[in-house]
Amino acid sequence: MNQEHNPLQEFQTWFYEVEKSHEIGEVNAMLLTTIGEDACPKSRMVLLKRFTWEGFLFFTNYKSEKARAIAKNPRVSLHFNWKAADREIYIQGKAEKLPQSVSEAYFEQRPRGSQLGAWASEQGKIISSRKVLENNLKKLEEKFQEQIIPMPEHWGGYLVKPEAFDFIQYSSVGIRKTIRYQLEKDYSWCKHVRHGLDFFYIMK
Repeated sequence: MNQEHNPLQEFQTWFYEVEKSHEIGEVNAMLLTTIGEDACPKSRMVLLKRFTWEGFLFFTNYKSEKARAIAKNPRVSLHFNWKAADREIYIQGKAEKLPQSVSEAYFEQRPRGSQLGAWASEQGKIISSRKVLENNLKKLEEKFQEQIIPMPEHWGGYLVKPEAFDFIQYSSVGIRKTIRYQLEKDYSWCKHVRHGLDFFYIMK
């Protein structure tokens, strides 16, 4: 693949530049948007855990609202908003479940508290109080005391395979540069660059 037309390479460059040069708490925080079961878009923050040449990995409860939405419609979007760096990235693609072995390998690396949390949290269900969750966690701590905690069946990862990217760079004078990558039928990337005025900068 031509490196000049490789959005995954460009993402990696931007990600590490922002991580090293700017005080951003969680560079890997991203806004995941799915089409809900009611056919309306819904967004929530998740953490990017890894990116590869295939796409972007995150992990969640498979009983959660977002997982149910992905099961019905795998088309999703991701948004990285690095305001301190005057950069944004929008990604469109399709999400698919990771193989169980990949999810298990990641689960084994998680802190023990996070492993217990995967068992205790019933995402998508309404609980009467925080006390219920705390009691569930306490029971699990007793159950798995001095044992290796297995990955629950309802937990695992997704790979978002990208089909389009928008890399947006803002300048100090209100000029916005957008680099658009679109995946073609032959799996090559078509690149377009456009410039425009930042409306919000003008309104300051």
